[in-house]
Amino acid sequence: MNTADAPGSWDCHAHLFGPYERFPLAAERSYTPPEAIEPQYTALLRRLGLSNGVLVHPSAYGDDHSLLLHALAVQPALRGVVVVRPGSSLDLANLRAQGVRGARFSHRSGAGGNFAGSASLADLHALAPRLADVGLHAELWTDCRALVEIAAQLRALPVPLVIDHMGGFDPKAGVDDAGFRALLGLLETGKVWVKLCAYRNLLNESDWGVGREFQQKMIAANPERLVWGSDWPHLRVTPAPDPVQLLDMFMEWAGSDAVVRQVLSTNAGSLYR
Repeated sequence: MNTADAPGSWDCHAHLFGPYERFPLAAERSYTPPEAIEPQYTALLRRLGLSNGVLVHPSAYGDDHSLLLHALAVQPALRGVVVVRPGSSLDLANLRAQGVRGARFSHRSGAGGNFAGSASLADLHALAPRLADVGLHAELWTDCRALVEIAAQLRALPVPLVIDHMGGFDPKAGVDDAGFRALLGLLETGKVWVKLCAYRNLLNESDWGVGREFQQKMIAANPERLVWGSDWPHLRVTPAPDPVQLLDMFMEWAGSDAVVRQVLSTNAGSLYR
């Protein structure tokens, strides 16, 4: 299938950085990426054959959302996801009118933990009622190891929840892993969405095809709660993958043109438009 066959199609996960002379990074940050500017991203959307994109505020910018809000103002085809904590200076009530649709939080297992500038699971619980009031969803960067313990909490949230990067599934653990089963259970509720962005979970695999079964299990669980993201500019991944190949991989694994249209257009339009 050609993406032109899915009108109003979306890339639901990307980040912008710079130009740094105008939009400098936060002094306290966990990483320093190369510039990835808005004209480069809109050119990528054209190359992918997609008409819309979702920009996720990177933790390297801390509380400064100037770049994100500027990009949303100059590109009506873009939507945004902010990072907020209790006491943030952002006026949540006005964000939706500026093109923002969600707020991102992090709760990851392992020694890496959360990056500086991230918002935590505790922040999510504190802000969830307010997000619901202003019509924003929550987004969570987590992994299947962590999901086992927090799935019940996530089910009880008063806002829709979007889980990044296919829930950080472990290809070596397989689709019967307790954490992956917890992710599927959340999908089945209809309150939880998942971004199909497999490659970050496959970087240590010689054959990325092992990810096919994970995506197909998610499609079987709830095809109406899946969206796709390029994850451009592929932070801290060398060499960076070609987003065209990532999109082709998703479409090949989707199993049908109907699922591709559902994920790229119908679902994403419902969540972000």
